Formats: sequence, structure tokens, C-alpha cells
Amino acid sequence: MIAEQAMRAFWPLWTVLLLAVAPLAMGWHELLSTEVFWAAAAAVAGLAGFAALIWGVRRLHLPTRSQAIARVDAVMPGRPIAAIADTQAIGAHDPQSQQVWDAHIARMAARTKEARAVEPDLTLTDRDPFGLRFIALLCFVVALLFGSILRVATVADVAQGGGPNLVAGPVWEGWLDPPAYTGKPVIYLNDIPAGELSVPEGSVVTLRLYGEVGALTVSETVSGRATDAANTTEPQQEFEVTQTGQLSVLGDNGITWDITAVADTPPEVELTGPIESDAMGELSQPFMALDDYGVASGTATIALDLPAVDRIYGLQIDPDPIAPVVLDLPMPFTGDRTDFEEFLIENLSEHSLANLPVTMQLEVVDDAGLVTTAPAEPMILPGRRFFRPFAKAVIEQRRDLMWSKENVVRVDQVLRALSNRPEDLSIEEAPYLRLRTIIRQLDRMAEFGMNDEGQAEIVEALWELAVQLEDGRLADARKRLERAQERLAEAMRNGASDEEIAELMQELREATDDYMRMLAEEMEPSDGTDQADNSENTMQLSMDELQALMDRIEELMQEGRMAEAQELMERLNEMMENMRVTQGEGGDGPQMPGQQSMQDLAETLRDQEDLSDDAFRDLQEQFNPGQQGQQGQQPQQGQSGQDGEQPGQQSGQQGQDGQEPGENGQGGQENSTGQGSQGDDAGENGQGGSLAERQQALRNELQRQRQGLPNLNGEAGDIARRSLERAEGAMEGAEEALRDGDLAEAIDRQAEAMDALRNGMRELEQALAENGSGEPGQGTQQGEAGGRPVPGARDPLGRNVGNSGLSGTDQELLGGEDINRRAEELLDEIRRRSGDQERPEIERDYLRRLLDQF
Repeated sequence: MIAEQAMRAFWPLWTVLLLAVAPLAMGWHELLSTEVFWAAAAAVAGLAGFAALIWGVRRLHLPTRSQAIARVDAVMPGRPIAAIADTQAIGAHDPQSQQVWDAHIARMAARTKEARAVEPDLTLTDRDPFGLRFIALLCFVVALLFGSILRVATVADVAQGGGPNLVAGPVWEGWLDPPAYTGKPVIYLNDIPAGELSVPEGSVVTLRLYGEVGALTVSETVSGRATDAANTTEPQQEFEVTQTGQLSVLGDNGITWDITAVADTPPEVELTGPIESDAMGELSQPFMALDDYGVASGTATIALDLPAVDRIYGLQIDPDPIAPVVLDLPMPFTGDRTDFEEFLIENLSEHSLANLPVTMQLEVVDDAGLVTTAPAEPMILPGRRFFRPFAKAVIEQRRDLMWSKENVVRVDQVLRALSNRPEDLSIEEAPYLRLRTIIRQLDRMAEFGMNDEGQAEIVEALWELAVQLEDGRLADARKRLERAQERLAEAMRNGASDEEIAELMQELREATDDYMRMLAEEMEPSDGTDQADNSENTMQLSMDELQALMDRIEELMQEGRMAEAQELMERLNEMMENMRVTQGEGGDGPQMPGQQSMQDLAETLRDQEDLSDDAFRDLQEQFNPGQQGQQGQQPQQGQSGQDGEQPGQQSGQQGQDGQEPGENGQGGQENSTGQGSQGDDAGENGQGGSLAERQQALRNELQRQRQGLPNLNGEAGDIARRSLERAEGAMEGAEEALRDGDLAEAIDRQAEAMDALRNGMRELEQALAENGSGEPGQGTQQGEAGGRPVPGARDPLGRNVGNSGLSGTDQELLGGEDINRRAEELLDEIRRRSGDQERPEIERDYLRRLLDQF
């Protein structure tokens, strides 16, 4: 108890003492003048120390014997010491009561024999909430480590006015500090014997001379500075070791060292193997680097090796200036950088130097600033490998265009030659339309000149065209979706932040939308035949349900429930792998205006695609008239089942008319007008008129659909309307081109119309979802008029209704929703309603009985 009282009373005093001793041990008083020293001493010792002493004396209370007994008694069960001192208040004259009291006293007396000394409670947290005592202790420990307690003895000399330079007796101290990048510790010269001493070049020597000025002098030849009598006797000296020489302290207790300045060696770097790459063009170059103290950074410079270029075709002319590519060499994040091997990994497949002879030159720098440049190594810079001939041809023209802007005319001519006979290259419609757009842009640039922005735009478009020809749009979208899923799965394993989760989920949503849209665009149109009943193995999933599933995954990740989020993510991956987009079931139930508009626009898009196919075939017939009869003998895709016409009769008519252009040899001349020829009539009669008339009918139908769109609020609705207006304008341009016989221009305008239609449908779908028009309203039905249930419909309990109209109780009632969360929501709603005083008592009683069950 005395220790507790002393600690609680005098902790400010020893805190002040530790704070006062710490600067003395560090020698700070030796750097102060006499006036400053006395002012600091008066402030610390005279004020703070005296105040702490008075504060402690006033709060020190020595414990009494009774307090000590009470302290021991308080920690024992039943307080036995106080019990044996008690007297019986009632029943003292009752023998039986007296016996009970005696037994109680005996038990308490026996328990007092177990009394032990109480350990003191020396904690001061309640009295020192800011931890001032720990700060003082830390300062004192640091002073002991980096200073000396013996320096406190010099306080008397400073107090007498002697100052820091008049310490009794000539003594010295010295330190040698190597450069920080070497990682070597500071050397205390007083502990180093005389003789040879090797130190890194650039080390800093610090010497302090104590005693009478001139009693000790410094002589050195390692810094290269000019020395005289003034700077050799300075009490404190500091200089840098720049050369080999001698360092001496002359006088009493003098010493001499032969200093050897070890120069920093430059780093080394070299390639350790040939460059490698994968099919996507990602290069991997192994290299090795070493240095005596560690490599700081490095670069790899890739420049064009012009003498090694095979100057043929588009590479014959002099190239435009191509800036070298400078890449940062990867450095080890952890470990030693004195000797390491790494791989330079980069993807330069889209750069203008890809697949061309180049030189790679490595350069490394160490912390001392020394630079080493390795010899340039010749190589072929890897690029993405294209295997399809058409894609390889497009990439070659892209290379020529990046080589020099003067190649714009040549590239335009080559691409025109490629598009002249597309049937020989098996080119599809979408890449052909994109190629025609690029050619049209090149025509303008060949006439008016090409600038840097135009060159970059065409180069990017040619790359996308080549990738589309090589991989296909759907495969590329599927790859982006898989990459987004992998990144999200990795974030689940690593515990990503909320911001990272939101960013990755947005990337997944965009990739899913692109994949679903392209899957719908590239699916085969349904022929109306009956499908097998696979309702037991088929799950219908709308876009809203898919978005809800991704929202739930994001919510679980933000709540930290990664296991459940991972399980839902695996379900989503499985569904996307087995995804098949359908055109919907033909039911007789009522539809919302927005749903009808989406179906009408989809039908218009399909008709426009069929019309563009017919125009494309006519364009081919201009250059190959002999194949029209063969094509006319086969029914065209998408013609049967449209407008209620008879495909068999149409095909026969096409077969008859299709022979005439091949026989009379006039098909190319007549088809150039876009109307009136027999070859065109063969393809057009089956569709109910000439190409221009069909285009006009489609434009009128789109105008009617646009005027019948529901009123949709929001930005998506405005964008949808503008896109449909743009599609109508493109159709009008295609109609005029068809009437003028310019099939190439008509195909370009039709491509713009289809792109605008797709964008309008996408924005319309989003606008319907935002305005709540995409789901059936109160007046809709889930079944058909004939009583047959619609596939994908749900019963009142939320279960899927099969084709037989039966629902089993073993089905999941929540439709994949989180059961725990849904149960919690239901319980909260029941509690809320049971506490609502405005509800009938009979209902509240029923709700309370429900709560009793849980």
C-alpha cells in the first residue's frame, strides 16, 4: 500500500526527472550557451520539478494498520477478519442461537489462517490518461542507446560557464557514416584501432574535439579539401571521403588510420535467353542484373532496326518517325537486388513495331547514380498471331498504314481489292460492313490527306476488324465475361474493399450485357416448330432476374459473406455457360406496350438484316453473275414464314428467273441499277417487291413503331428515340441509294440503320426497366387462353409452374432468394404489424401467436 501511494503521488516527479536527464545524456547542454542553459535548468528543475515534488508530498498518505487489515479482509470470501470481530446482536440468550453463532465464528477464524499478502496495484492509467510517463521513459531509453550517461557529469562545467569546448582534458569523438544505399552501419571511430580501414567512397566523417582549443588537431588527406591551421583545430569537423589517404587526430590520445576508399562498381545487366511470346502477342524476355549494393531501376528501349527490315510492298517507302518504346524493367519487391533474374512481360501486339525487326537495349542504374547500358540485341518484336488469311491481310495493311501515312492510297486500293470478291474469302456480313466503312473513310483521307488523329482512328478500326475476323464477336464477348468473372472471384478470395467490389461488379454487368446481346444477335431464328418438353431440365431467366442475382452477389461481398457470394457466383457461371437465348413463347395473353414495341423492333431488325443480305448477294452478282441461278434454286434464309407468303412457289420463281442473267450475260449491267433486272426480280419478288420498295416499307414500319412508343421518362428513353430517328434516316439514305443503283452505299447505310436499331432497342429495354414497364401489370395473366400454363410462369406461392400445370411442394419457394434474409424480413414485418395500434385486435392477436412460434 505504501508503494501504491508513492507511485500515485510521485509519478509526475520521476516523469520530469527522466525528461530532464534524457537531453543531458544526449549532450544537448554542451551545445547551449550559459544563459540558455541556466534558463532551461530553472524552468525544468526550479518550476516543473519543485511543483511535482509539492504535488506528490501533499497527496502521499501512509496507510494505517486498520486499512491494511481491511485490504487483506476484502480479498477473502465472506470477509472473515471483520466477522470474528462482530458480536451477536440478537439471540444471545438463546442456547441454540448461541451455538450457531459459535460455529460461524469458528469457521471464520479457520478461514483467517488462509490470509495472504495482497499484491500492490501500481497501474496509473486513471491518473495519467495521456501516457506522459511512458513518453518520458522512451526519451530516457533513447538517450541511453544513442548517448552516454557519463555526459551528465559535464553539467557542472557548463554551469560554471566553461561552455562545451572547455571540457577538462583534451578528448575527441568520431563517427564514420557510410552512404545510406550501402546499408552499412555507422562506425564509432573511438572503437577502431589504428591501422588500415576500408570504407565506401562517399562516407561522411564527423569529429568532435573537447578541451582547450588547439590541444587536438585533425590531419586528413581523404577529402581532397584545402587544409589550414583554422580548420584543423575546429571543435567539430565534418567531411566526405572521396579518395584514399590518411586520417589522423594529433595530440594527447592521438590516432592515425590509413583509409582506403572503396569505389562503387557500376551495375551489370544482360539478356539471359531468347524472347518468347504467346498467340496473343504477350512477350516474355528473361534478363539478369547485379550490383555490389543493389540495382535501383532499369529500362528496356525497343527501337526499329531499319537496315534489317525487308523493304517490300508497303515498307518500300521511308517510314514516318517511330519513337522507341521505353519499358521499365521489373524489380524485386522483396529480397536482395544485388543479383537477381526477372522476366520483362509486356504486350506490344498493337504497336507499330510489332512483327518487325527491332533492337532491345537494357539499361540499369544503381543508387549511386552509376549507369550501365548493355549492347543492343537484334530481334523480331512479337505480335499477335493471326491464322485466318483475311485477318492476316487486314493486319498487314494496318502495319503499312502505321509505317507511313503516304501508304493511305495503297492501303485503300488493297482493301478495295479484298472487298471486291468477298465470297472467295468467306467473309461474313458484319465484318464486310465494317470493312466498307473503313474504305469510305480511307477514300476521304486519300483525297484530302491524313493527319495523326485520322491515322490512329483507322489503325484502331483495322485492329478491331482483324480481331473480329479472327475470333468472332461472340467469342470475344465470352472471353471478356470470363475475365470479369475471374477478377471478381479473385477479389472474393483476397477480401477486396467496397470500392473495388463495386467496380468489378460494374465490369461484370457490362460484360454480361454485351454477351447476352451478342448471343441474341447471333442466334438462329426460330422456325416455329415445336420444341421438346425439357421443362424439368430448363430454367428460364430474365435479364431482371440476372441483374438481381448479381446485385445479391455484390451485397453478400460487402457484408463479408464471401462463402455465400462464391456459391452464388458459381451458380451464375454455370448458368452463363449453359445460356441459350430464346425468342419467347407464342402466347395469347395480353402484353404491355413496351413489350410489344420491343418485339416489333426486333422483327424490323430481322427484316432489315434479310434485306441487307439480299443487297449483299446482288452486289456479289455484279462481279460473279454465273452463280445467281444456283443461289436462286435455294430458298433464302428468313424468307419462309414472313408475310404469309408461300416459300415453295417463291423459290421456284427464283429458280426460273435466276437463270436468265447467267444465260444472256447481262446480269451485271442490269443489276447495277438496283431495280428492273430479272436477276433482281428473282430475289425481290419473293420478298414482295424491289429492294428499294422493301426498304421504303421497312422505313414506314419503323416510323409507325416510333410513333407508337410508350412515354418513357429518363435519359435512356431519350437516347432510344434519337437512335430510332437515326435508324429511320439511315434507311431513307439506303432507299435512295438502292433507287440510284449504288448497292455499296446502300449496304453502308443499312449497316448504320441496323447499328442504330440495336442501340435503340438496348436503350429502350433499359428505359422500360427503369419505368417499370417491362413486367406484367395488374391486369396480366400468367397462363394462355386455352388453359395451358406459360413456361416460366409462377404460382401464387412463387413456384415455377411446369408444362403439366402441377407444382410440387418440394420446389424452392423463394426462387433462389436468400432464405435467411427473407425470413428476417418476414419476422420484422410481423413484429411491426403486431405493434400497430390501428390494426384490429383479432389480427394483432394472430400475429402475436405467430411470433410465439419463433
